[in-house]
Amino acid sequence: MAVSPAAGPLLSLAVVAAGLLAGAWVVSVLDELAAAVVAGRRPRSPFLGPLRRGARLLVQQRTVSEHPDAAAWLLAPAVYAGLAAAGLALVPWSAERAPADLPAGIVVWGAVEALAVVAVFLHGWSANTHLGVLGGYRFVSLGLPVMLISMFVLIGAALPAESLRFSAVVASQEGMWNVVRQPLGLPLFLLVGWAVTFWGPLDFADSADLAGGTTADVSGPSLLAWELARRALLVAFSAIAATAFLGGWLGPLLPGPLWLVLKTLAVLAVLVVLGRRLPRVDTSRMLTLLWVVLLPLAFLALLEAGLEALW
Repeated sequence: MAVSPAAGPLLSLAVVAAGLLAGAWVVSVLDELAAAVVAGRRPRSPFLGPLRRGARLLVQQRTVSEHPDAAAWLLAPAVYAGLAAAGLALVPWSAERAPADLPAGIVVWGAVEALAVVAVFLHGWSANTHLGVLGGYRFVSLGLPVMLISMFVLIGAALPAESLRFSAVVASQEGMWNVVRQPLGLPLFLLVGWAVTFWGPLDFADSADLAGGTTADVSGPSLLAWELARRALLVAFSAIAATAFLGGWLGPLLPGPLWLVLKTLAVLAVLVVLGRRLPRVDTSRMLTLLWVVLLPLAFLALLEAGLEALW
């Protein structure tokens, strides 16, 4: 199913930007609520809290480490946020509208994930401090197996559509969503989301044991930009997951774009809440788990999808 370019470039850009900003706020609200539940305390102004914290960071003094790479320090959050925008632009809103309905959309999303690894390492490298570099290297060590898992499960989702276009992937789910057709796909893809955005149990770049990792020496507006970009990419990832595995805009009664928003919010809630609930695994054990367990499972999911397509 082809999607006509009914949405103009300016409208598409405005919707993508608004979606990322609103989504970043929603992620912060969900994270505050989940943290309060885990800690057994009453949440303190979860809806206004993220805005207040952002305002404080905006006026906070910016720390500068010794001999930093100033250009990379500015470039890394911008690249990371730009990748989030590029990823969300790949998501079709309905059968008639999509910001960028590319014939190789799944491949482009794979490039977004790969370049996100570069942006995170660049962020850790730019401060010229050992904690930042260590956080960057730990994140890169997870990059290759995570990218392979992502491509295996996304290609499996694309096989019923016989296309790498996200709109065709959605159309192929009219009779049955991919989450039912390929039950291993969505759980494995959610692990990819945690890894790419270093969230929850797969936070190895900015974790507490590294005193913040790539953000250990970042504060003020620089930290605000990085946190916004990180949440924006989580929003883009959730929209991709809703598109590839939950039928995207498909659903009864409600308009297609509203269904897409609701499914994206559901994926976001699962990622954020479970991210607060699940413990972070040791780096070496996680690498073993990725290579020895999760990557073979992703290959089995792809094999199952291929056999089903042949059948």
